Amino acid sequence: MKPSEQCTLLGILDDGWAGLSDTARQRLATADVVIGAGRTLELVRPQLAAGAEILDMDGKLGQVASWIQNAREQGKSAVALATGDPLCHGIASWLTGKLGRDGFAIIPAVSTLQLAFARFKTAWQDVTISTCHSADAGEWFVGATPEHGLYKLMRAIARHPRVALFTGPENTPDRLARALIAAGYGGEVKLSVACRLLLPDEAIFTGLSAEEAAAMQFPQPNVVLVERTPDAARPFFGLDDLDYIQRSPEKGLITKQEARALSLAKLRITADSLVWDIGAGSGSVGLECARLAANGHVWAIEKNEGDAANARANAARFRIGNYTLCEGKAPALLDTWPDPDAVFIGGSGGELGELIKLILGRLKPGGRLVMNFVTLENLATATATLQELGAGWDVVQLQASRSQPILDMHRMAAQNPVWVVTAWNDNKESA
Repeated sequence: MKPSEQCTLLGILDDGWAGLSDTARQRLATADVVIGAGRTLELVRPQLAAGAEILDMDGKLGQVASWIQNAREQGKSAVALATGDPLCHGIASWLTGKLGRDGFAIIPAVSTLQLAFARFKTAWQDVTISTCHSADAGEWFVGATPEHGLYKLMRAIARHPRVALFTGPENTPDRLARALIAAGYGGEVKLSVACRLLLPDEAIFTGLSAEEAAAMQFPQPNVVLVERTPDAARPFFGLDDLDYIQRSPEKGLITKQEARALSLAKLRITADSLVWDIGAGSGSVGLECARLAANGHVWAIEKNEGDAANARANAARFRIGNYTLCEGKAPALLDTWPDPDAVFIGGSGGELGELIKLILGRLKPGGRLVMNFVTLENLATATATLQELGAGWDVVQLQASRSQPILDMHRMAAQNPVWVVTAWNDNKESA
């Protein structure tokens, strides 16, 4: 055996020995050391060499790399068994990261997902692959943060109309269905579930509604396809002011479209940004930040109960799942939030200087703080504080006018001037 093939990472499905190629069978039958989950080892145990050392990795995944390394050092051949294709949400990347790519041969089986789609009788070249095969994540809830075990999966579903995923013993299809309902997708998703593939009691369910799936218990193991109707096309930012639910009867507690667009440009949001929105109002800036930071998250705070309710309603209306709104007055609660990449201040409640100092102390390298002011006093406080801190900053005065009908003609109606202040840390890497 070539040194590069001393260890084989071998994909296998639940049909065991019968589903293996001749090459895979030869590697397995002659291996000195065989590593796998207990359930998988039982599928091939009768075909293993009489003197083979068999190592059950259930509960001992962290030891697999050292087992393989020991076999290498002793000049022994080793086979590590993995489900399906080890390179598709399997252990291949983890193992090669620990031991390097040299000294490995990888022989994949058909991916579990490939087999599931064959059962569903639908193409899968356009699907997004995700997983919740992890520790017990608990039930999903509105406002869940990136620490939640279903977060990455729910972001994938929010962004893509077809998502295939691996489930786990606790994070089951019925839990996923309840999460979809909580996130507002209940009426437009269909779930297909492939259970116990290649086993005698294999079961296939297709086209289930979220409500149907939430009420069922599915045999394990299983994989799921989530299909949903794509959202109606919405811009990532620059929605009309009247698209948002606002304070009634007093309309207008909202960052206007023109100032909002400029502020979002100044924030320099990336797909993974962690954003703070202080003084959320109706939520317009924070919610558009969340759309731009599709894989990131927005934490918002608003002290007015009615405005907070409107922001939540807007988040639900636009189905923004990467948004957590807290009721309170900053700087309260900010110490519980992770350090931000970008911060927007739309209202400070008289704590502006303190907030600027706190934020610049927490802002990540290259991060931006953007503030909107309509009063000279707040502008003066902000620039003086930034000057005192030695921060970099600039100011844009935005004066916009909108056309309004007058008789059978139009005139221009001026909006209040807005100062857009952008700040960054000169003592950190500047954006």
